Amino acid sequence: MARWLVKTEPEEYSFYDLQREGRDRWDGVRNFAALKHLRAMRPGDEVMVYHTGNVKAIVGLARVVSEPYPDPEAGDPRWIAVDLEAVRPLPNPVTLAAIKADPAFASWELVRISRLSVMPVPDPLWDRILEMSG
Repeated sequence: MARWLVKTEPEEYSFYDLQREGRDRWDGVRNFAALKHLRAMRPGDEVMVYHTGNVKAIVGLARVVSEPYPDPEAGDPRWIAVDLEAVRPLPNPVTLAAIKADPAFASWELVRISRLSVMPVPDPLWDRILEMSG
């Protein structure tokens, strides 16, 4: 089982939208590095959902519930989607500022490559984020 972080603009589609839907397609990824990570996702993988924009925080947990498949909205087989289901919101969002203030995260893509929308979360960082959330 792998662990991932996905980013979304909460005004466009938030974790709470996913929670309301229960399960939904995660699509719209066009960065090739992010697509590589999306293609590596498998059912059962755990996912942290990060809100960009004014929020800049990890707000919820989800789970991958499908194999990657061509994004049906894209019209191009290079673009991939997966289905996610909401698991639960975090007790307290973990802000980007808090993550950047913790030296344990210094080499993580969220800190180093701000535009990457899908990235792996190493187990120690996953555990640290859950701890920070309360």
